[in-house]
This record gives sequence, structure tokens and C-alpha cells, in this order.
Amino acid sequence: MALQISATNPEHPALLLELPWHLPLEQWPEDVLVPLPRGISRHVVRYARAGDEVIAVKELAERPALREYELLRDLDRIGIPAVDPLAVVTGRTDASDSPLESVLVTRHLGGSMPYRSMFETTMRPATMHRLMDALAVLLVRLHLAGFAWGDCSLSNTLFRRDAGAYAAYLVDAETGDLHPQLSTGQREYDLDLARVNISGELLDLEASGALHPSVDAIEFGTEICARYRSLWQELTRTSVYPAGKYHYIERRIRRLNELGFDVAEMQIEHATNGDTVTFVPKVVDAGHHQRQLLRLTGLDTEENQARRLLNDLESWMATQDDYAPGDPLGARPEVLAHRWVRDVFRPTVRAVPLELRGSMDPAEIYHELLEHRWYLSERAQHDIGLDAVVEDYLNNILPTARETPRPTAD
Repeated sequence: MALQISATNPEHPALLLELPWHLPLEQWPEDVLVPLPRGISRHVVRYARAGDEVIAVKELAERPALREYELLRDLDRIGIPAVDPLAVVTGRTDASDSPLESVLVTRHLGGSMPYRSMFETTMRPATMHRLMDALAVLLVRLHLAGFAWGDCSLSNTLFRRDAGAYAAYLVDAETGDLHPQLSTGQREYDLDLARVNISGELLDLEASGALHPSVDAIEFGTEICARYRSLWQELTRTSVYPAGKYHYIERRIRRLNELGFDVAEMQIEHATNGDTVTFVPKVVDAGHHQRQLLRLTGLDTEENQARRLLNDLESWMATQDDYAPGDPLGARPEVLAHRWVRDVFRPTVRAVPLELRGSMDPAEIYHELLEHRWYLSERAQHDIGLDAVVEDYLNNILPTARETPRPTAD
């Protein structure tokens, strides 16, 4: 059987042709390999260079290779964080014409490391917990999409930090199954496998002396289950809001924040019985909100102020007709952010007279007004517009603010 390279992009076979497919992966020469950290695997896996690309090559039988290739393509289509499938190479033979196993080729995720490698380094406990939060987010997103992983582990997951955000990516989809929807039993089984695999790998690292002494292997495996369940509950409970009660959406965002998660994306779908809201969670590093708000709007604020303003910006963007995440025809976030500053932020701040602002800068004024809107909306049980909020703030809050500081929800 002749060598065959199956790929969706016509450029990929040409890039791959120069690699030594007549050799088992274990015998590939050093000049084509790239020394990158790998997790443990039941298959032989190597990183290699193909043109300007760094690729991961996994040796396995033809049917599972083709199946995993298609699953990774499916995950890419539905926007799940996973490695990018490039090709499947079949019909391999050695110099004596003996058959060799097929290989699955994926693109190496730049700037990433296997979770197992991350836990082999010295990290602060707080950072380790954020890593596990990112893995919980990945599991929730997979299950929401109907994907049962079947083999979640530290070795099968990549970690990457991008502009302060923590993100976990699926590497190995060989044991996975994609369904229209997962049952509670399917999710719990997948979660229990993750707990056993993660604790097992951490115990293995502990036995080798590579694990930080502050890490309890069993506790960490259990923790991801608890974080998953909290996040799942908050994301999947009923999310239909009556018209005019958008403070309910803010309440949901606050609860996600209290759990330690942020909102990466929010979509509002208008229906006859109310507005359905979908949240996509993310895990972020310290200072992330400051950097993101400065990049989008030019506003330089404190971290808590930036988080609050970004939440308001995200809520406002989701109501705009040209807001379409992932759609190249939709308005870019920077364009929408500029519009929000021009049409919402600045007019609202200017409504507070200069002589009443004291030492508060514009970001703090807007933050205060958002907090006041939250209290008023919760009390009235319907959304209060910013104009009414400003009027009430000027009449009832600012005159007594210096004598009786109002507690915040942060």
C-alpha cells in the first residue's frame, strides 16, 4: 500500500512529505525532532519540524488515528479549545517493506506545556489552583458540547497563558465520544475518571520527588470535581430573563466572579418568552482586567474597577446588533469598546458635576454608579437606567458619602 497523507488543507501534505515516514517514530533522527516537554502516553509521540511548523506526531493504528482526527476536527468546528488536527499518514512501510503504524499529526500549540510538566516545576499554591480551575473550565465546556473525554489527565491536557488568561487545551481525543447531549451519569463518570487520573499522576510525581511538598495529590483530584460542579451549576441553571431585568444578568456575573471565574464571552438571544443568556467562563491572572481594559478602551484603572467596567462593557456589547463573536462580519471588540466609551461611559461620568466628584477619578465614579445601579435594580426588581441612577446618586449618595462610606460588593 502506498503512503497516503490525508489532510483538509492542501498545503499540509507538501510540508509533511520530507519527514522520514519509513522509520518508526522511536528511530526518527534528532535533526528533525524538536525537544519539547511531553506528558506520558500509551503511544509513541514526538515533536518534529515540518517547514515553519512544529508538529506533534502520534503513532497508532489506522482506525483510531482517523477517528481521532475527525473528532478533533469536530471540536474545532464547535469552538472547543483543543489541538489543531493537520493530517493522518497511512500506508507506512519500513526499508524491508514491513508495515508501520499510521500516525496522527497535529499542530503544536505555541507557548503551551503539558499540565504534568507544569506540576513538576515550583509554583505557588495559588497558581496551582488556578491551573485546576482552567482544567475545570475545559471539562465543563466539553460536556456542554456533548463531548465525553474518557481520559482526562495531566498528560492529555496542555496549559497556556495568554495575556493574563489561563487556558487548558485538550490534546488526546482518542477515547472521546461526541453526543448531542451528555447525561448526568456520563458526565459524572468522565469526572470521576479525571479525578482518578489526576490524583494518580500527582502521586507518581510525588513518589519521584518532583511535586511541590505543599500539593496534596488526593485533595487536588477532589478539588477539580468540586470546582467543576460549582461552575456547571452556575452555567447550566435556567437563564431566561424577563425583558427589562438585565440586573439579573449582572447577578449571574457576580456569582461567577465569586466562584473565581470571569466571563470571556456572553451572548443574549431574544425570544418571545424572555432573553436567554449564554456565558463562556475563563480563568485569569492578577492584573488581567487592567491590561484588557487599557487595551480596549484606553482607561487606566485599578484591578477591581477594571473588572467591574469590563463586565458592564461585555453586557452592553451583547445587546448590540453588530456584536457577533467569531463572525468576521461582526464589529471588532475594539470598535464596540470605543463606542461604549463614547456613548455610555463618558456621558454618564459627565453627568456628575466636577465640584461634586471630590478626589474620585472618572473610572471610580463610573464604578460607583454601577454599584448604585445594582442596589437600586435589586431593590426595585427591575433594571434601572443609568439616567435615573445618576439622579438618585447625586441626590442621595454623594451628599453623605464622606460622612458614611457605603460598603461595596467587591
